[in-house]
Amino acid sequence: MDKEILRDGRGWTGRSTGTPGWNAAEPDAPGRIERPDCPARTGEIRSGNGECPVKKSEGSGEGATLSLVRWQSAYKSVKELSAEHSYPVWKLCGFLHITRSAYYRWLKHPKSSQERENEQIAEKVEQIHKEHPDMGYRRIRDELDRNHGIHINDKRVLRIDRALHIQSTIKFRRHGCTKSAKAPEYIAKNYLMRQFHADAPNLKWLTDVTEFKYYIGPEIHKLYLSAILDLYDRRIVAYAISDHNDNRLVFDTFDAAVVSFPKAHPLFHSDRGFQYTSRSFHQKLKQAGMRQSMSRVARCIDNGPMEGFWGILKREMYYGHKFTSREQLVQAVSCYIFYYNYRRLQRRLSIMTPMEFHEQYAKAA
Repeated sequence: MDKEILRDGRGWTGRSTGTPGWNAAEPDAPGRIERPDCPARTGEIRSGNGECPVKKSEGSGEGATLSLVRWQSAYKSVKELSAEHSYPVWKLCGFLHITRSAYYRWLKHPKSSQERENEQIAEKVEQIHKEHPDMGYRRIRDELDRNHGIHINDKRVLRIDRALHIQSTIKFRRHGCTKSAKAPEYIAKNYLMRQFHADAPNLKWLTDVTEFKYYIGPEIHKLYLSAILDLYDRRIVAYAISDHNDNRLVFDTFDAAVVSFPKAHPLFHSDRGFQYTSRSFHQKLKQAGMRQSMSRVARCIDNGPMEGFWGILKREMYYGHKFTSREQLVQAVSCYIFYYNYRRLQRRLSIMTPMEFHEQYAKAA
């Protein structure tokens, strides 16, 4: 089966894959990637036996606690041992090098207001971690600040994470880099020169193709994703999914972006893959009034933000999961790109989502 799904700011075209359609309740807007019918983020991608493969990791904060009392664990030990085994309190306190007066003061006094507040925050942290096991303490703090109205610093969230043995899922290293086409028809200069900053939307676009795998019995099948990223707000402008890594996949992604933003004439940067070095693609760029830029040979960092997006997507959605059908993988990719554009907060964007940052510019213009 050829290209099955193509999504851009105005909707999607291409033949049906059997994946759920868009949510009609979402308002339509130019440049908007509509929301597919996605399951909840918690365990949204499941293995063949129906179980979520990502589990809560055991943390390294041994002995961590939500209490502000310094010798909390020692006081608890004295209380348990004296109650269960009738050991004298004074002997237990002497063995643990704490005073009886301090122990009885801890025993009689209730929890402080800050300790109770920590417990309330801990409940929210556990909820966020359950929904987004890929989040580290910094992103959890941003989520608490934006969506729960809890304004605390990173270190406090880190202490709570350690007390709850919460860690983000492991980041997998990406191996490999796109090689230059064997017989390139056209090679452009590197006009971007690693200047990964843009002063406005649609001034600099990056693009690339990445590969996924899914399994049907013992057979391994491949799926390819092509996407265009805007350097100003790091949003995904358009993307397409296909069973084949060919010119049509890249051309359809580009056409979708042009349809969504017909007045955009950005610098268009890519690696030296065979699709981007073809004469036909160069002509498409010229017709759209865009200047082509290419990375140097074996210099993946020249297309760094695009490679970074692939890393984020695969770490949070793909690695650690086994997909057993094409439809499952297509839906997971579509749901994640919507989540990335509209829900995933980024500190480089002043703790906003890419689309919030994009719309903020439009309002100020």
